[in-house]
Amino acid sequence: MHRLTLTAALALPMPALAAAEGTPFISLNNTDFVVLLGFLIFIGVLVYYRVPTMLVGLLDKRAQGIRDDLAEARALREEAQSLLASYERKQKDVQNQADRIVAAAKEDAKANAEKAKKDLEATLERRIQGAKEQIASAEEDAVRNVRNRAVAVAISAARDVLSQKIDGAKQDALIDDAIKTVDAKLH
Repeated sequence: MHRLTLTAALALPMPALAAAEGTPFISLNNTDFVVLLGFLIFIGVLVYYRVPTMLVGLLDKRAQGIRDDLAEARALREEAQSLLASYERKQKDVQNQADRIVAAAKEDAKANAEKAKKDLEATLERRIQGAKEQIASAEEDAVRNVRNRAVAVAISAARDVLSQKIDGAKQDALIDDAIKTVDAKLH
């Protein structure tokens, strides 16, 4: 760094010395020559300190960094595309599974509706059968009650008629016959 400063200090007064016109080209009084000489010294200092090599090295490092960044970006892009494809496949699988679940639910609902309909029909049939049996039982009870009532009325009427027409000894004989008949039918 000190050498660069020293060289620059020596090169600064040279343009001032080259202020005269009409002097030969290789003279410190010629400004073109002084500028050329300063430029060559500047280039020499740059070469001496290997500045072009350093610049090329820095540019190579930067180019390599850019290549690495591009490679990483490509890798990230490919990874993102593979993740996107994977998620799309998973979404398609999930959609298919959801469709299957919905279809199965519809089938289950239809089967449950059919079963409920059959159960309702069976329940109605049982209730109708139970109602028919109750009606039949009520009819039998009514017929039995009417028959019993008719028998009771007939017995009462027969008793009244017999009591008026038949005397006591004959009544006893009829009662004994009736008891024997009932006893024979019951046993």
